Amino acid sequence: MKTATGTTHGTTHGTTVNDTTVNDTTHCDDLTKALETFRDNGPLLERWGTDLARRLGSGARLLVAGNGGSAAQAQHLTAELVGRYRDDRPPFSAVALHADTSSTTAIANDYGVQEVFARQTAAHGRPGDVLLLLSTSGASANLLAAAERAHRLGMTVWALTGRAPNPLHLGADEALCADAPVAATVQELHLVAVHMLCEAFDRAVARGEADHRADGDGADGKPSTDGRPGVVGRLVGRARTVGRAASGAPAAPTEGHA
Repeated sequence: MKTATGTTHGTTHGTTVNDTTVNDTTHCDDLTKALETFRDNGPLLERWGTDLARRLGSGARLLVAGNGGSAAQAQHLTAELVGRYRDDRPPFSAVALHADTSSTTAIANDYGVQEVFARQTAAHGRPGDVLLLLSTSGASANLLAAAERAHRLGMTVWALTGRAPNPLHLGADEALCADAPVAATVQELHLVAVHMLCEAFDRAVARGEADHRADGDGADGKPSTDGRPGVVGRLVGRARTVGRAASGAPAAPTEGHA
């Protein structure tokens, strides 16, 4: 016999199984505990965000890949960079490799599942680009193959994984390894990492770190040297004021999407 029990007004809800109450907050407790040590990754994500702004601002691109829930996280990240995270800013090149279903299924059919990301990396990647790989286990063969291919191309490989050591952590140039006992909690920490990375990226863009674009102030695409914000910085500032000067209209919403 299984009987659901619970109370309101903040009291813990539970499920009674054979007269034993199982605490339904275990998942939240695991996440809370894992977040205590996860905070230490702030400096790494700040550095990644700044480096990414500089690279993408110079014409490089970000390729991202993952399997299952990690694929959803990968696409979440690219949506924030191509669209926006909070405030309006120019779009930047970021591609979730799994999202091209025709390519992934064709490659899997003709070359095997292990090649689905490696072959796309070879097609789209260039020296100086970044390949970011997400894996809760850090042992997915198709991600390891993509990392190896990226290194051969002169790309930089970053990884978001579960507990270290794991093959992907060891095969990447840098890795953030979420210390959590179950895959679900690792994925939740990866989402936190995605948002922290986006915040760091946007701060770097606002500082002018991404102003080495082909449409820069000078003929060579470099930013100005007179202390003024470059073209990207000016676009960011301008976007934040769009609508404010017109009939007292409110500013754009602070969140890019639900």
